[in-house]
Amino acid sequence: MSNQTEDRPSGKTEAESAGPAPNPDGDAPSGADIPEDPVRDALAKAEDSWNQYLRTAAELENVRKRAARDQENARKYGVEKLAGELLTVLDSLEAGLEAGANATVEDLVAGKEATLNLLRSTLEKHGVSEVDPEGERFDPKLHEAMSMQQSTTAEPGSVLTVVQKGYELNGRLLRPARVIVAMEPGDAAGQQSSGGKAP
Repeated sequence: MSNQTEDRPSGKTEAESAGPAPNPDGDAPSGADIPEDPVRDALAKAEDSWNQYLRTAAELENVRKRAARDQENARKYGVEKLAGELLTVLDSLEAGLEAGANATVEDLVAGKEATLNLLRSTLEKHGVSEVDPEGERFDPKLHEAMSMQQSTTAEPGSVLTVVQKGYELNGRLLRPARVIVAMEPGDAAGQQSSGGKAP
Protein backbone atom coordinates (compact mmCIF):
# COMPACT_ATOMS: atom_id res chain seq x y z
CA MET A 1 0.00 0.00 0.00
CA SER A 2 1.35 3.34 -0.95
CA ASN A 3 2.00 5.91 1.83
CA GLN A 4 1.12 8.77 -0.51
CA THR A 5 -2.50 9.86 -0.53
CA GLU A 6 -4.04 10.72 -3.85
CA ASP A 7 -5.23 14.29 -4.34
CA ARG A 8 -8.95 14.29 -4.59
CA PRO A 9 -10.76 16.95 -6.62
CA SER A 10 -12.51 19.44 -4.38
CA GLY A 11 -15.40 19.87 -6.83
CA LYS A 12 -14.60 23.58 -7.46
CA THR A 13 -12.59 25.16 -10.16
CA GLU A 14 -9.94 27.75 -9.44
CA ALA A 15 -12.05 30.51 -10.95
CA GLU A 16 -14.95 29.65 -8.71
CA SER A 17 -12.75 29.57 -5.67
CA ALA A 18 -11.34 33.00 -6.44
CA GLY A 19 -14.82 34.63 -6.31
CA PRO A 20 -16.38 37.02 -8.89
CA ALA A 21 -14.02 38.56 -11.39
CA PRO A 22 -13.56 42.28 -11.17
CA ASN A 23 -15.21 44.46 -13.84
CA PRO A 24 -12.48 45.67 -16.20
CA ASP A 25 -14.27 49.05 -16.61
CA GLY A 26 -14.08 49.70 -12.89
CA ASP A 27 -17.88 49.92 -12.53
CA ALA A 28 -19.73 48.50 -9.59
CA PRO A 29 -20.77 44.90 -9.86
CA SER A 30 -23.95 44.18 -11.75
CA GLY A 31 -27.05 44.57 -9.63
CA ALA A 32 -25.58 47.11 -7.24
CA ASP A 33 -27.49 50.43 -6.64
CA ILE A 34 -25.90 53.42 -8.45
CA PRO A 35 -26.20 56.63 -6.40
CA GLU A 36 -27.58 59.76 -8.18
CA ASP A 37 -25.29 62.70 -8.81
CA PRO A 38 -27.12 65.87 -7.54
CA VAL A 39 -24.71 68.21 -9.31
CA ARG A 40 -25.25 66.54 -12.66
CA ASP A 41 -29.04 66.61 -12.21
CA ALA A 42 -28.95 70.30 -11.26
CA LEU A 43 -26.86 71.16 -14.32
CA ALA A 44 -29.25 69.28 -16.59
CA LYS A 45 -32.27 71.12 -15.15
CA ALA A 46 -30.47 74.45 -15.46
CA GLU A 47 -29.71 73.76 -19.11
CA ASP A 48 -33.34 72.83 -19.80
CA SER A 49 -34.53 76.03 -18.11
CA TRP A 50 -32.08 78.14 -20.12
CA ASN A 51 -33.20 76.58 -23.40
CA GLN A 52 -36.82 77.17 -22.48
CA TYR A 53 -36.03 80.81 -21.70
CA LEU A 54 -34.31 81.26 -25.06
CA ARG A 55 -37.29 79.79 -26.91
CA THR A 56 -39.74 82.00 -24.99
CA ALA A 57 -37.63 85.12 -25.59
CA ALA A 58 -37.47 84.34 -29.32
CA GLU A 59 -41.25 83.88 -29.49
CA LEU A 60 -41.86 87.18 -27.67
CA GLU A 61 -39.51 89.00 -30.03
CA ASN A 62 -41.36 87.58 -33.04
CA VAL A 63 -44.69 88.71 -31.56
CA ARG A 64 -43.28 92.20 -30.95
CA LYS A 65 -41.97 92.49 -34.51
CA ARG A 66 -45.25 91.23 -35.96
CA ALA A 67 -47.28 93.71 -33.88
CA ALA A 68 -45.01 96.58 -34.95
CA ARG A 69 -45.37 95.56 -38.58
CA ASP A 70 -49.17 95.34 -38.30
CA GLN A 71 -49.29 98.75 -36.63
CA GLU A 72 -47.18 100.29 -39.37
CA ASN A 73 -49.36 98.74 -42.08
CA ALA A 74 -52.49 100.02 -40.34
CA ARG A 75 -51.02 103.51 -40.22
CA LYS A 76 -50.05 103.43 -43.89
CA TYR A 77 -53.03 101.64 -45.38
CA GLY A 78 -55.81 102.18 -42.82
CA VAL A 79 -57.64 104.57 -45.17
CA GLU A 80 -57.07 102.44 -48.25
CA LYS A 81 -60.76 101.62 -48.73
CA LEU A 82 -61.86 105.23 -48.18
CA ALA A 83 -59.18 106.53 -50.53
CA GLY A 84 -60.28 104.07 -53.21
CA GLU A 85 -63.88 105.23 -53.00
CA LEU A 86 -62.87 108.90 -53.00
CA LEU A 87 -61.25 108.34 -56.37
CA THR A 88 -64.75 108.02 -57.79
CA VAL A 89 -65.54 111.50 -56.47
CA LEU A 90 -62.32 112.77 -58.01
CA ASP A 91 -63.27 111.25 -61.36
CA SER A 92 -66.65 112.99 -61.19
CA LEU A 93 -65.06 116.36 -60.50
CA GLU A 94 -62.58 115.97 -63.35
CA ALA A 95 -65.37 114.97 -65.75
CA GLY A 96 -67.37 118.04 -64.68
CA LEU A 97 -64.43 120.34 -65.38
CA GLU A 98 -63.87 118.84 -68.80
CA ALA A 99 -67.54 119.32 -69.72
CA GLY A 100 -67.78 122.75 -68.10
CA ALA A 101 -66.78 124.76 -71.17
CA ASN A 102 -69.84 123.67 -73.15
CA ALA A 103 -72.26 123.02 -70.26
CA THR A 104 -75.21 125.15 -69.25
CA VAL A 105 -75.62 126.56 -65.77
CA GLU A 106 -78.28 123.96 -65.05
CA ASP A 107 -75.96 121.16 -66.11
CA LEU A 108 -73.15 122.49 -63.91
CA VAL A 109 -75.44 122.72 -60.89
CA ALA A 110 -76.76 119.22 -61.51
CA GLY A 111 -73.20 117.90 -61.84
CA LYS A 112 -72.14 119.52 -58.57
CA GLU A 113 -75.17 118.11 -56.79
CA ALA A 114 -74.41 114.63 -58.10
CA THR A 115 -70.78 114.88 -56.98
CA LEU A 116 -71.82 116.18 -53.55
CA ASN A 117 -74.27 113.31 -53.10
CA LEU A 118 -71.57 110.85 -54.15
CA LEU A 119 -69.15 112.31 -51.60
CA ARG A 120 -71.76 112.22 -48.83
CA SER A 121 -72.58 108.61 -49.60
CA THR A 122 -68.91 107.66 -49.50
CA LEU A 123 -68.38 109.37 -46.14
CA GLU A 124 -71.50 107.77 -44.66
CA LYS A 125 -70.22 104.33 -45.63
CA HIS A 126 -67.20 105.00 -43.44
CA GLY A 127 -69.14 106.27 -40.43
CA VAL A 128 -68.98 110.01 -41.09
CA SER A 129 -72.27 111.78 -40.34
CA GLU A 130 -73.37 115.41 -40.41
CA VAL A 131 -74.14 117.54 -37.37
CA ASP A 132 -76.81 119.95 -38.64
CA PRO A 133 -78.56 121.24 -35.49
CA GLU A 134 -80.78 124.04 -36.80
CA GLY A 135 -83.77 124.42 -34.47
CA GLU A 136 -82.23 122.13 -31.84
CA ARG A 137 -81.18 123.05 -28.33
CA PHE A 138 -77.62 124.39 -28.21
CA ASP A 139 -75.22 121.66 -27.08
CA PRO A 140 -71.68 122.84 -26.25
CA LYS A 141 -70.40 119.29 -26.77
CA LEU A 142 -71.44 119.37 -30.43
CA HIS A 143 -71.87 123.04 -31.29
CA GLU A 144 -69.68 126.11 -31.31
CA ALA A 145 -71.60 129.36 -30.79
CA MET A 146 -70.33 132.07 -33.10
CA SER A 147 -72.76 134.69 -31.79
CA MET A 148 -76.21 135.19 -30.29
CA GLN A 149 -79.12 136.84 -32.06
CA GLN A 150 -82.49 138.06 -30.89
CA SER A 151 -85.44 136.15 -32.29
CA THR A 152 -89.19 136.34 -31.86
CA THR A 153 -89.80 132.93 -33.42
CA ALA A 154 -87.01 130.66 -32.15
CA GLU A 155 -86.83 129.36 -28.60
CA PRO A 156 -84.12 131.11 -26.56
CA GLY A 157 -81.01 128.94 -26.30
CA SER A 158 -81.79 127.05 -29.51
CA VAL A 159 -79.76 127.08 -32.71
CA LEU A 160 -81.10 129.82 -34.92
CA THR A 161 -78.72 129.44 -37.86
CA VAL A 162 -76.05 126.91 -38.81
CA VAL A 163 -73.05 128.80 -40.16
CA GLN A 164 -71.02 125.64 -40.81
CA LYS A 165 -72.09 122.03 -40.37
CA GLY A 166 -70.23 119.76 -38.00
CA TYR A 167 -69.28 116.12 -38.51
CA GLU A 168 -68.93 112.99 -36.39
CA LEU A 169 -66.99 109.79 -37.03
CA ASN A 170 -68.82 106.81 -35.52
CA GLY A 171 -70.08 109.00 -32.69
CA ARG A 172 -66.80 110.86 -32.12
CA LEU A 173 -66.85 114.56 -32.94
CA LEU A 174 -64.64 115.49 -35.88
CA ARG A 175 -65.70 119.13 -36.06
CA PRO A 176 -68.35 121.04 -34.09
CA ALA A 177 -71.14 122.79 -35.91
CA ARG A 178 -70.65 126.55 -35.91
CA VAL A 179 -73.96 128.17 -35.08
CA ILE A 180 -75.81 131.34 -34.13
CA VAL A 181 -77.86 130.91 -30.96
CA ALA A 182 -81.29 132.47 -30.49
CA MET A 183 -82.01 134.74 -27.56
CA GLU A 184 -85.00 136.67 -26.24
CA PRO A 185 -85.76 140.04 -27.88
CA GLY A 186 -84.57 143.08 -25.97
CA ASP A 187 -81.61 141.31 -24.36
CA ALA A 188 -78.71 143.78 -24.17
CA ALA A 189 -76.20 141.04 -24.94
CA GLY A 190 -77.77 140.31 -28.32
CA GLN A 191 -75.65 139.90 -31.41
CA GLN A 192 -72.43 139.69 -29.44
CA SER A 193 -69.86 137.00 -29.86
CA SER A 194 -70.23 134.32 -27.21
CA GLY A 195 -66.78 132.76 -27.61
CA GLY A 196 -68.22 129.30 -28.18
CA LYS A 197 -70.59 129.40 -25.19
CA ALA A 198 -74.27 130.13 -24.92
CA PRO A 199 -76.33 130.95 -21.82
